[in-house]
Amino acid sequence: MARVTIDAAGMHYTPLNRRIREAVASGADEIEIVNVMGQRFIADGLRGDVTIIIHGVPGGDLGMFMSGPTCIVHGNCDHAPGNTMDGGKIVIHGSAGDAVAHSMRGGSIFVRDNIGYRGGIHMKEYRERCPVLVVGGSFRSFLGEYMAGGLILALGDPARRTGKERGIGSGIHGGRIVLRGDSLDRRCLGVGALARPLPDEGYERIAPIIREYACWFGLDPAPFLSDEYVEVVPSSARPFANKYTWE
Repeated sequence: MARVTIDAAGMHYTPLNRRIREAVASGADEIEIVNVMGQRFIADGLRGDVTIIIHGVPGGDLGMFMSGPTCIVHGNCDHAPGNTMDGGKIVIHGSAGDAVAHSMRGGSIFVRDNIGYRGGIHMKEYRERCPVLVVGGSFRSFLGEYMAGGLILALGDPARRTGKERGIGSGIHGGRIVLRGDSLDRRCLGVGALARPLPDEGYERIAPIIREYACWFGLDPAPFLSDEYVEVVPSSARPFANKYTWE
């Protein structure tokens, strides 16, 4: 295994990302970056089978357009990690800001703790490409806004929800949002969204994802696997058909 360590202390994001690309081009399959403090665009557009281990707080758009690599963040993460990500994995040992998984179209993101507003906005899927966002803690309003595909799995304790997480699935027309708990306050649903108990096949689908989440963060999956869930889906096949003037 070719391993490269980069000290990002005081480094602008442009030379940092140049160093990362040079390391990948030279055959590195594991890159460890220390002292990261807000540098943006890390691993953007990067391809291949490489693992990037980040110590610190990466700035916005971590892994944007990325296709293949795995990014493991030991710390919190700024806004929009996984923006339009095509494939690969982002694992965050902490919390993340707004718009996590923005327009994500493949791969998976695991956030151990909380995320901000508009998580999973405009996620989409096509054939075998189905992005997955897993949130272990809380989320803010407009989770899954304009969602067109993929899966958002929110594992946070439902007893700790504040009731201010409004607009869940607002504008959703594809994909599903799965929330831990046996019920959901309908006032939290967004326009065009429908909440219902998770069907049996839904539990079968989320079980391996829960086990992977627990494995990444050294947690016991049993409490998550034994709990009940609800899913938020589009209210119909074309929930916004009457918004078009020609119909």
